Amino acid sequence: MTKLLIVCMANICRSPMAQTVTLHLAEQAGRAGSIRVDAAGTHASPRKEPPDPRVKTVLSARGYAIGKRRSRRVIEQDFSQYDLILAMDQSNLNDLMRLCPADHRHKLRLFLEFAQGVDVSDVPDPYYGNIEGFERVLDLCEAGARGLVEHCQTAL
Repeated sequence: MTKLLIVCMANICRSPMAQTVTLHLAEQAGRAGSIRVDAAGTHASPRKEPPDPRVKTVLSARGYAIGKRRSRRVIEQDFSQYDLILAMDQSNLNDLMRLCPADHRHKLRLFLEFAQGVDVSDVPDPYYGNIEGFERVLDLCEAGARGLVEHCQTAL
């Protein structure tokens, strides 16, 4: 079982989208039983918020079902529990580096390191923008998730 944790800031936009897409693509590849995907935020509210409604809108429009996910904050045990911890942008990667024990830092990567054919390394935060920003984020999540599932099939 390969265990992946996808991390953004509040765990209500980018990481739930990436989690949903990665799980969907893993299932399509016949790997649903061997890849576990969770999501968390470096600054998630302790109130366990649902995903932003715009996340549900863009995911539904492309045929993804998000389920009843709730936000959560990254905790110390995550660093030992997961095989890869994937930040959605450099700022969250920097936060993870500060929180992560030295012996687990090799697990920290940017989510888009696995994407092919994209010209950016950060998935932008769409929260303060419009629906088009969420659609762009979903495009990036699909590219990253495709590469990530391929990586899990071959490398881990």
